Amino acid sequence: MVSKVFSGHSFYHACRYVVNKPGAEVLEYEGVRGHDYKVMSDDFIMQQQMRPQKEKACFHCCLSFYPGEKLSDEQMVKIAKEYLEKMKIVNTQFAITKHTDRKHLHLHIVANLVDNNGKAISDSFLGLRGKKTAQQLTAEYNLIPATSKNLEQTNLEALHESEANKYKVYKAIMDALPLCKTMKDLEEKLQLQGIQTEYKYKGQTTEKQGVSFKIGEDCFKGSQVDRQFSMGNLEKTLELNRKQSLNPLQENGRVEPLLKKQNNTLREQTTENNLSFEKDNRLENLVEVLVKPEENFEKSPFELLKENKRRKKKQSRNHRGGLHY
Repeated sequence: MVSKVFSGHSFYHACRYVVNKPGAEVLEYEGVRGHDYKVMSDDFIMQQQMRPQKEKACFHCCLSFYPGEKLSDEQMVKIAKEYLEKMKIVNTQFAITKHTDRKHLHLHIVANLVDNNGKAISDSFLGLRGKKTAQQLTAEYNLIPATSKNLEQTNLEALHESEANKYKVYKAIMDALPLCKTMKDLEEKLQLQGIQTEYKYKGQTTEKQGVSFKIGEDCFKGSQVDRQFSMGNLEKTLELNRKQSLNPLQENGRVEPLLKKQNNTLREQTTENNLSFEKDNRLENLVEVLVKPEENFEKSPFELLKENKRRKKKQSRNHRGGLHY
């Protein structure tokens, strides 16, 4: 399930949209009349007047379920009410409406941010709070999480022009990005499809801080199209494309095992050579001892060395005592 909070809507326009949509069905409402959008908006506005300084009192959101996911009206109402509770939009008017004009089932909720006692309900970070709440409810009700946009399940013809353009930009970037190594490459490929790339720069510098994509009269920030299309994420993807083009074997995970095998072989060869060298040295020392003039095959090389040492000491003492042979 996905949550999308709309900002800046008036009660009149929000109610007209959710109620008058072809196939729309008002599932539940509280504190307002649900049979007509005009009287519904009048009821919301009347309560808003209890706190006139709260000018933006209209809360309007959409809860979208995964394409093909089927829920009963009772289940959807339960989820919508729990969503409002977690958002702390309580003790106030609301209307829950089901829409079936797209390939995925979705609800629209309109609520008053002036409660039944005339107190203001916080509107800070509603969009972010809505997304987190939707994720929690998705887990609690074992719903299918929407991890990415599914273009095959999206009815582009049923979308507003602006929303349809956003999906066109999304598809164009998804198709072009794997073939690009720089932002310039991406710009050129998108331009062929009528999409212009615009940048936001840091202060008066040439450092790129953000990116937007313009199609027709609509212009979307990269992160609005999809989080993976922010400036930072695009640069990471392009850098990865460049690395893979320089090391084509690395993409399949073949480079590291190959190098590891080579290192192991080299290490084995070095060890074998060292052992052979040490063996040769030991053999050479043994031969050197055995071929000395004082050789005695009844004694071990170690004992021969001790006897040689004693003889040298004896010769040294005789020399100091004036004895000569």
